[in-house]
Amino acid sequence: MDRLHLIQVFVAVVDANGFAGAARKLNISPPAVTRAIAELEAHLGARLLTRTTRVVRVTEAGARYVEDCRRILTELAEADESVIGLHGAPRGRLTVTAPVLFGALHVTPIMSEYLQRYPEVSAACWFVDRVVNLTDEGVDVAVRIGELPDSSLQAIRVGSVRRVVCAAPAYLAQHGVPQSPEELAAHTLVSASVVTPSPEWRFVVDGVSRLVKVAPRMFTTTNDSALAAALGGLGLTRLMSYQVAAQVRNGGLKIVLEAFEPAPLPVHLVHREGRHASHKARAFIDLAVERLRASGGDGITA
Repeated sequence: MDRLHLIQVFVAVVDANGFAGAARKLNISPPAVTRAIAELEAHLGARLLTRTTRVVRVTEAGARYVEDCRRILTELAEADESVIGLHGAPRGRLTVTAPVLFGALHVTPIMSEYLQRYPEVSAACWFVDRVVNLTDEGVDVAVRIGELPDSSLQAIRVGSVRRVVCAAPAYLAQHGVPQSPEELAAHTLVSASVVTPSPEWRFVVDGVSRLVKVAPRMFTTTNDSALAAALGGLGLTRLMSYQVAAQVRNGGLKIVLEAFEPAPLPVHLVHREGRHASHKARAFIDLAVERLRASGGDGITA
């Protein structure tokens, strides 16, 4: 019994939602797929799939088993890649995740350079404002902003970013520049839930960290819409320094209350720990560390 072949077939059936699709993907006959699944279920003494004439569903045991199988296949692929990489260029598919705006502003240029440098690699970029589980979702490298919880993941610090309050010069000329966090109550505020999920903004006053309650006139679920509202002169907003670096540089926005900002948040590149380091991931990380640490003018402090 070739256990590796059996789990490859099983994963293919789950991914293709059927036996025929798995057969096409693996370039084998449908009866060979059926025999492989039957042999695997007999070996395990458990039903992995339920089959009808139209639908193939994964059982509870099968759902658990397929995740373990995916990890095994991934580790085998990385083991092969680490050996191949000793004598050749990176190859395969690289999956990277980052917050939406950070990904657009900083990861995309790095990825473009990386793919031009290594033509045998393809990439998937997941730019989402949520924490992606690298192991469960098959991601190779992630950008994390903020303090990291303890985990088995490897992390490389590439800099830090500030949480800044800013507004368009025209708004500040009309309504005045706030001189303390308490004066925010007299201003129109725009709050982005990604940066500030609660109706409170944190500041440091006389060396003490304080939460200041705010009453935003506009509440939005995306950072780019908060940025657009501030650029349009609606009011003050609170975003990360990298998100407004270009607008501050060209005069579209002005940062206020700098003396009251909380401590900067660290920026890390995080990747999965394993016995076999992925050559394609190592090459990307090396390039990303170099480029991000040199991004001081773009709202990232080394």
